[in-house]
Amino acid sequence: MATNLSRLAELSQRLLGKAPGDLDDEERRVLAGIESGTTVSRDAADVSDEQSTFGERLSDRVAAIGGSWGFIIAFTAVLIGWMLLNSDILAHFGRAFDPYPYIFLNLLLSTVAAIQAPVIMMSQNRQSAKDRLAASLDYETNLRAELDILRVHHKIDHLVLARLDAIEQKIDALAKTASPS
Repeated sequence: MATNLSRLAELSQRLLGKAPGDLDDEERRVLAGIESGTTVSRDAADVSDEQSTFGERLSDRVAAIGGSWGFIIAFTAVLIGWMLLNSDILAHFGRAFDPYPYIFLNLLLSTVAAIQAPVIMMSQNRQSAKDRLAASLDYETNLRAELDILRVHHKIDHLVLARLDAIEQKIDALAKTASPS
């Protein structure tokens, strides 16, 4: 455990130039992923769905249905049916329960709007939270990729320097054997 912390502190200082205490959560997760050799990429939709409550899922469903063409067409058909039923069919028999100007229908529409608007706003807030989560996960993935590229760059630099040292030693050895003393 202590070696893990010292390795994390060394990675933090070398790759990010920060002390471990100065790291934010995303940076800490990325360095832990580098240390353990695991990936950090996660699907924002999956993470969001894991964290969502019943009310949040319900608001998403209501917003999805209420914002669809199917709902608009069905709702229009119900409104036209209501008006025809109360203006022509039932009015013909003197049984119209909501004659023109359709006061009961207006009450129902106002009630639906009063309930639907906050639910849709809840869904929009949840979508904003999903977008923030996606941006955070994208940042983690991008940071991991950038740090991995830096690590590969350092490894290549060390390999190139080691090869150059070996070549210099060979040249020096050849120069000593070739020069007459």
